[in-house]
Amino acid sequence: MIRVLIVEDSAVIGVLLTAIIENEEDFEVIGVAKTGLEAIEMTEALNPDLITMDIRMPVMDGITSIRTIMSTNPKPIVVISSNIDDELQIGFRAIDEGALAVLEKPCSIYDPKFSSIQRDIVDTIRCMAEVKLVKRRLKRRSSGGLAKKSTVNYKLVTIGSSTGGPQVLKQILASLPGNYSSPIVITQHISKGFIEGLAEWLNETCELQIKVAKNGEQLQAGTVYFAPDNYHCQIQSDGAKLHIELCNDREVNGFMPSVSRLFDSVATSCSGRAVGIILSGMGTDGADGLLAMYKNNCYTIAQDEHSSIVFGMPSAAIKLNAVNKVMPVEEICNYLLA
Repeated sequence: MIRVLIVEDSAVIGVLLTAIIENEEDFEVIGVAKTGLEAIEMTEALNPDLITMDIRMPVMDGITSIRTIMSTNPKPIVVISSNIDDELQIGFRAIDEGALAVLEKPCSIYDPKFSSIQRDIVDTIRCMAEVKLVKRRLKRRSSGGLAKKSTVNYKLVTIGSSTGGPQVLKQILASLPGNYSSPIVITQHISKGFIEGLAEWLNETCELQIKVAKNGEQLQAGTVYFAPDNYHCQIQSDGAKLHIELCNDREVNGFMPSVSRLFDSVATSCSGRAVGIILSGMGTDGADGLLAMYKNNCYTIAQDEHSSIVFGMPSAAIKLNAVNKVMPVEEICNYLLA
């Protein structure tokens, strides 16, 4: 049984979250805190397996509460936030304080997105309740030394990530200089309406230019492009130039955007001239696409289990023999800088 503490100052949303969570046979809501201070006190008293955290609350806000909980009695924390601009930015800052994920807050069972939001909440709670926080937050030294970069001059770096991805993306992208020699294209599974906020959050600490991709855009070195909501991001080659093609024909592996669709396009357009990296995430999306890149002589990397919050996507790629090397995050950073 997964014991969940809900932190939410709205009585209506608290009831809705309780209904979503207790609809699952293996979930139990053990309490509802209405302020950040109550969250700290109830965490100490009830010892939940996981906490869902609101951001804006009276007495003490969610960010301060997360900071205190993570320094005194660490628990897996999932922020459930509105996707309005200011709250969204604060929601991503919660990741800096130790929250594991940011999800969209349900507003009504009549919302057309309710089923999708409900599924995201349930899947994330089930997955994140198993995260071993102390081990995951320790930095790990690479045991194999610096990865040696191939003599191939890569034209493109591509990354696929899902649950646990934003934390790792921040670490990787912040390690790269603003004049980095390659463009970087990323497909990140995230709740609809949150991708712009993710890009803005990363822009605060990274020298690279980070943006949401637009159809037909020519790729530029030192720029990071995120696949937008509801569109696959594909890479097309026009001679020496690469550009973005967005399409929304169908979901792939249950996702749109799909990591596999990005990797498949790169296998064709940049054969032997690209790096493919698969990071922390639930499920298997990206594994078959990374295999296509591997077979087309691109260099492929999977994040290692120790540094992954969720090892599903990297594990799937490794099982397909789609990976040249498995690396902890620090080694991925070193490889891209080599």
